[in-house]
Amino acid sequence: MDTGAHDHDHDHEHGHDHEHGHGHEHGHGHGHEHGHGHDHHDHDRADEADHVHAQPSPRMIALERDVLAKNDLLAARNRGWLEGREILALNIMSSPGAGKTTLLERTIARLGGAAISVIEGDQATLRDAERIRAAGARAIQINTGTGCHLDAGMVAGALRKLAPAARSMVFIENVGNLVCPALFDLGESARVVVASVTEGEDKPLKYPHMFRACDVVVLNKVDLLPHVAFDTAHFVDLARRIRPEVRVFEVSATRGDGLDAWCHWLEHARLEVEPCRVVDS
Repeated sequence: MDTGAHDHDHDHEHGHDHEHGHGHEHGHGHGHEHGHGHDHHDHDRADEADHVHAQPSPRMIALERDVLAKNDLLAARNRGWLEGREILALNIMSSPGAGKTTLLERTIARLGGAAISVIEGDQATLRDAERIRAAGARAIQINTGTGCHLDAGMVAGALRKLAPAARSMVFIENVGNLVCPALFDLGESARVVVASVTEGEDKPLKYPHMFRACDVVVLNKVDLLPHVAFDTAHFVDLARRIRPEVRVFEVSATRGDGLDAWCHWLEHARLEVEPCRVVDS
């Protein structure tokens, strides 16, 4: 597959697969070209009760469209490559610390690592990929530097290196961020948002683009419910106001609550992947 990205593979002394993603064509400084930011200077004024939505310039809009169009083309190639091999690919997204990696470790333990490959996205370090390998699955780490999300080109390069087996599963653990990853199609079969009870039940209202883009919500850390003020029913209601058909799993990745239902859904979803014509890499 043609990635269209400038990922550089490094041979580290510890022998781990590792990529640096430099495929972004928009500033991650964080001068993101997405018109979803707020003017924080206006928030600093005590007499200013309302907030101001940033209005992107026509040039910024055109640049964003070009970036997303290029990404969508690469994502379509990824999707064809994966579906041609009947591989279930899940884009796992969350804010930092929601428990994505722990959920994957427990999932690998239950389903067996032989049929699972993982693409790990972080700004720095190899820690999550090392945890996944220790759990028994193959993994490759992509470090995005200042980038706040993975893109389809980075994923294409990682898929080439991992070469996942036909009829297996690929988990793409995106960079911890509830904003930018929602905009970038990676070629996945489905999108999963991991939220936790420690983050507050209003996350679907604060990050509607993310919850509108997802197919599944995993509400993690339910073992902490006795210790935090969190209304699970209200959270689920808010998530379904944003996306009525979303599927919700309530789990504790550390204690094991709800993991049977989650893993059963994964197995069923893998069997439902529709084969299509294989797209040559």
